Order: sequence, then C-alpha cells, then structure tokens
Amino acid sequence: MAQAALQIAETDRLAPLNQRRQINAVVKAVVRTAEAWKLTNSEAAALFDVPSATWSRMKAGIYKGNLDQDKVTRASLMIGLFKGLRLLFNGPLTYGWPKTINEGQEFNGRTPVEAMIEGGIPAMMRVRQHVDALRGGV
Repeated sequence: MAQAALQIAETDRLAPLNQRRQINAVVKAVVRTAEAWKLTNSEAAALFDVPSATWSRMKAGIYKGNLDQDKVTRASLMIGLFKGLRLLFNGPLTYGWPKTINEGQEFNGRTPVEAMIEGGIPAMMRVRQHVDALRGGV
C-alpha cells in the first residue's frame, strides 16, 4: 500500500487529489509514516499542515476531504523521506532519525521534524535532499 501511495504521490505530486481511492492510499501512507517516526498527534498535524481534528480523522481512517496541491506535496516529501531513510539506515535511525537532535547546518540543534514543521515545504524539500545526498542519490 505504501508503495502504491508513493507512486501516486510521486506521479501527481503537484496535482490535487480528489479520487477517494488515491486519497485514502496517500493518507494511509502518511499516517503510517508518522507512526513509524513516533510523531505526536500535534507534530504530525503540524508537519502535514492540518488541524488536529483533521489529523485525528485521517488517523482513524474516516477522512472524507480532498488533498490539495500543498498536501500532496507534503505527502510526497514525507513518503520520499521515509523511503530514503530506509535505504540509508539499518537500525534505530531508520525510523528514529526524524526526531533525533541534529547539529547539521540545516538543523542547528533541532530535530529534522522540528526544522520541517518550522520551515514548511521548503524545509521538507531541503531535508529530503539532505537524506538523498547522504545516500549518494543527489
């Protein structure tokens, strides 16, 4: 399912989604990513830029809305980062890296999740590019 969501998100990353099956697949992949990273509900909602009540509906599998361009882009970045971390690490950092304090230039003593929440899509793009560069993909 996550692979299907990744393909959908990568293929249509800038196009809003309004087909229920695609939306459900992407939301499920984002929720699973947030769970794997052990994000709190408020962190996950902030990273996906939705109200807490909307995140709760997404988590419960009862979200009925569409995904606009912003949400599809965020989903693509989160899923891509999840995949990149799985390719880069083998062990606790595979899922723990997003919440690990990082002294790198992009992070300045914050966790990647904090940096991405604070910086929005541009920061999410930089973090994904950082991970891709670490694994030699850039």
